[in-house]
Amino acid sequence: MSADRPITTPESPIIEPPIIESPIARLGRLTDLATPFAVRTLATLRIPDLIASGITGLDELATAAGADSDALGRLLRYLAHRDVLTEPAPGVFALTDIGEQLRDHGPGGQRGWLDLDGLGARMDLAYAGLPHSIRTGKPAYETVHGRDYWAELDARPQLRAYFDALMLSQQHLTAPQVAALYDWTTAEHVFDVGGGSGELLIRVLTTHPHLRGTFVDRPIAAAAVTGRLADAGLADRATAVTGDFFAPLPPGGDVYVVSRALTDWSDADATTILRRCAAAAGTGGRVLIVEVLPTEPHVPHLAPFDLQMLVTVGGRERGLDDFRGLAAAAGLGVATVLHGRDGLVLIECVPAGA
Repeated sequence: MSADRPITTPESPIIEPPIIESPIARLGRLTDLATPFAVRTLATLRIPDLIASGITGLDELATAAGADSDALGRLLRYLAHRDVLTEPAPGVFALTDIGEQLRDHGPGGQRGWLDLDGLGARMDLAYAGLPHSIRTGKPAYETVHGRDYWAELDARPQLRAYFDALMLSQQHLTAPQVAALYDWTTAEHVFDVGGGSGELLIRVLTTHPHLRGTFVDRPIAAAAVTGRLADAGLADRATAVTGDFFAPLPPGGDVYVVSRALTDWSDADATTILRRCAAAAGTGGRVLIVEVLPTEPHVPHLAPFDLQMLVTVGGRERGLDDFRGLAAAAGLGVATVLHGRDGLVLIECVPAGA
């Protein structure tokens, strides 16, 4: 009997020895750029949507996408070998379950994020500046794209529109939980600080008719939310004003909400934001931090989001103890912690010693 042949019995299956990948092969997978850019190019050209619409022949796809037929064929066959597409007949292509994910599913979908002309790709391309971020602890977006992330959004309306739609899709998940979980009965006036879409304030006020609200954000956001408040029938109970959470905030609120914003900032900046909220809330007010704690497999060091926050805006992923530390540095103490679904956490803060 050959020494290298697996030993089996009639009752047992053949057990093949595991395939051992060499270190150079593993390194190749870790550093490959062709496949990520091939997938992004497929999404950018909207090929999956064309295939789903019934255009499956190579020449027809090339015409519809404005592409060179030979070059497109090389791309499609490369991705067919990686289970993104199949080629059931020569020159005819179909989507796999992976390819289906690259169809257009709105701002929260993968196609928009992977589009090389869009905001997601510009954020990912900022990784080219990762050495700068590691050396300095600062974001690298400006070193790659010529201006910082927030200035980019202000300068390019199409990127701002995508960002706002993405934030709105997130708040559709967050806002109902915040409205339901927190005890709003003792509050009269809530401030939504840096709230972006305004969806959280709208949901809270709609759910709790006794509340009044003020939305505070940059001019573009404040103008848009003024209209959304009116559309929601809340113009008599809420207003949107221009403000900056790095500057003094309007006083007089019972609860100042900072929702899913601190992750975008360094510890020093996040502390400043909380300190501004604490100053506006005064001795009798509260500051409510709304964030999503990283859960597996999205925790730092397993997932790239922490590094992406660093390289794009200088922010970071944080755990509950980290938020307690930020609150303490801003002169606040954590009074209550409420947990929602999918890692959502509400951290109620009051003046230290209260």
